[in-house]
Amino acid sequence: MRRASGSLFGLAYGDALGKPTEFLDVAAIEARYGPGGPRELEGDPALVTDDTQMAIAVADGLLAAQSWAPEVVEPLWRTRFLEWARSPENDRAPGMTCMRAIAGLEDGYRWQRATIAGSKGCGANMRVTPVGLLPDIDDDTLAGLSQLQAGMTHGHPTALTASELTAYATRVLRDGAPLRDVPALLRARADSQRGVYREEWLGDLWERPGASTPDEYIDRGWVECLDVLDRLDAALAAPDRAADPCLATGAGWIAEEALATALHCALLFPDDPVAALGRAAATSGDSDSIAALAGAFLGAALGMSAWPDGWDHRIEYADRLSAFGAAWD
Repeated sequence: MRRASGSLFGLAYGDALGKPTEFLDVAAIEARYGPGGPRELEGDPALVTDDTQMAIAVADGLLAAQSWAPEVVEPLWRTRFLEWARSPENDRAPGMTCMRAIAGLEDGYRWQRATIAGSKGCGANMRVTPVGLLPDIDDDTLAGLSQLQAGMTHGHPTALTASELTAYATRVLRDGAPLRDVPALLRARADSQRGVYREEWLGDLWERPGASTPDEYIDRGWVECLDVLDRLDAALAAPDRAADPCLATGAGWIAEEALATALHCALLFPDDPVAALGRAAATSGDSDSIAALAGAFLGAALGMSAWPDGWDHRIEYADRLSAFGAAWD
């Protein structure tokens, strides 16, 4: 089924479909594309945003790693993030949190100081999909890698926990879990991790105003993720394919809402992945990030067969995505 390839290409397809709609309201999107949103890639190649570019940076660091130890992976990601920030291709309205944090990394600060402490923007988890596709890593390693890559730019606890859940959702789908079961699996994971601070991965990141202990710091992130999963459950109890999903599960500018609204879109159209991406791209929120994550989830569940023939030759960075998929399928 080539689930890793399906997930990586799905992320890029959703990103490309959402790129021209990100800053439009739903009425303007539907006037241009119809009520189903965009359903065809535009351009040859179809261009992506910083979401896919940063996912490639995460994947490239993982592919180069000789072990999953944080002291091995962090320098690799630091290098890849700096290369991305300096690249002339970094011209896709990159997130300011990422750019500010990477500037601190470039100045030589350790990442716990360089990160933007109060940010839980979706830049933390729009790029985490490759972690969920790694073969043969245990849940603790998945959690550590997910939280580390998030924390290097976004220091809010919910950025860490939402990133872990995003990678975990990708993992369980790749391993064959039914898409409909994912919200419950994420809730169980969140409940089991309440109070688990991964010091070996995060160091003293927790030492921020408002947190008196590491457990208290990370618990806030799990509580906020559980809250948004409640909203997802309520939305799925009365599904409405015609409504803007952001109205139910959030606009996706922040990490936990990007996760929930992407899953919302995927679960509205579990058997029609292109329709799910169109719905995700036709939202009032961060359409490219929502559609990118929806594509990653659906591709992990269904493999490359989820996507139209020929799209893999038309998407930007197809060669890079193919290489990662070949390594992890």
